[in-house]
Amino acid sequence: MTLLTTLLLVPLMLVTVWFAVEVVAGLWPLGRHGFAADCGVSVTILVPAHNEARIIGNTLRQLAAAVSERDRILVIADNCSDSTAQVARDCGVDVIERRDETRRGKGFALDHARSHIRASPPDVVMVIDSDCRMNRDSILTLAEACHRTNRPCQATYLLEPSLAASPLVQISTFAFCLKNLVRQRGLQRLAGGAHLTGTGMAFPWQLFAGADLANGSIVEDLRLGIDLARANFPPQMIEGAQVWSPAASEAATVEQRRRWEGGFLAMAMATAPGALSRALVRQDWQALARALDLLVPPVALLIIVNLAVLMVLATLAGFSLIGWTPISLQSIAFVAAATAIAVAWAVEGRRFIGLRSILFSPIYLLRKLLFYVKLAQDGPPKDWVRTERSD
Repeated sequence: MTLLTTLLLVPLMLVTVWFAVEVVAGLWPLGRHGFAADCGVSVTILVPAHNEARIIGNTLRQLAAAVSERDRILVIADNCSDSTAQVARDCGVDVIERRDETRRGKGFALDHARSHIRASPPDVVMVIDSDCRMNRDSILTLAEACHRTNRPCQATYLLEPSLAASPLVQISTFAFCLKNLVRQRGLQRLAGGAHLTGTGMAFPWQLFAGADLANGSIVEDLRLGIDLARANFPPQMIEGAQVWSPAASEAATVEQRRRWEGGFLAMAMATAPGALSRALVRQDWQALARALDLLVPPVALLIIVNLAVLMVLATLAGFSLIGWTPISLQSIAFVAAATAIAVAWAVEGRRFIGLRSILFSPIYLLRKLLFYVKLAQDGPPKDWVRTERSD
């Protein structure tokens, strides 16, 4: 019984240890990518927007001040019922409007924009969300890296830290940093590429022109990055380029996480097993690292599953139904993951979450448990849903 239990725990141990390895590998910065003040790369920045009249003006004014004269900003006002298109025009940028109630979502909006610019394409296509800010140095760095490597490139996408926010928002913002900075670094080092995260993405025109964009996936960025990696064009993380977005409110964060995490889990279950088997057959260790990364659930779910399993194991061992070997091995894996998170907080996370707010972690995990129960009952959202954003 003890041996059987240990064998059944191997997948969870492997995923937990891999998470710890990925975090440790991402604790120090990647090599810096310099940028040329005038590298001659033409850039078209696509800004997909759905009912963003309240916030898009500030984003566009910042972008307009950051780009060069040869660059272009194109807003795709997608199924808007407000004045998004007019606000964008007032900012002096190009605007196209799209209306299709049956084909909704960012992927369809980007596909529509691609058709619009195909007659006179740029060297690099960049995608920035309508609530994000990205300065000139970051735009130049990202564009130059994309053009030089001929690879899709991903800027470091973070939520703006606020130690005055509620503890639960701070914890969520730190989890975002852990995923989009620390683990992205680790994945870049271990797998030779990282994930696309939806904003601050850059593509050589040739790759963008042939990408599968017109789909209704609610995690279209993750899917696109996986497709490009399979085609031997893994997205490159460009840490020196940064894109920032305001953190959502607690209520909006729940809906946002339902879309992100539900979509990620559905995508992982559909793609990770096949990716894992292909990597093992081909002995492609970078592809294996990418597959293992997809098997790692969101950090809160990983912690919850580990704690639940340890409680069950302790109960079984207490009644002498199994030996203590399984709980010892699983405890080692969990402690390794927990230690990695603690070190990541000390190195990168203190600007996102204060020490006092960490004390609310049990409440956060309880709320996440209820969240996952509801997600299991309802399933991930099938359609694109707009996230309410801060000003």
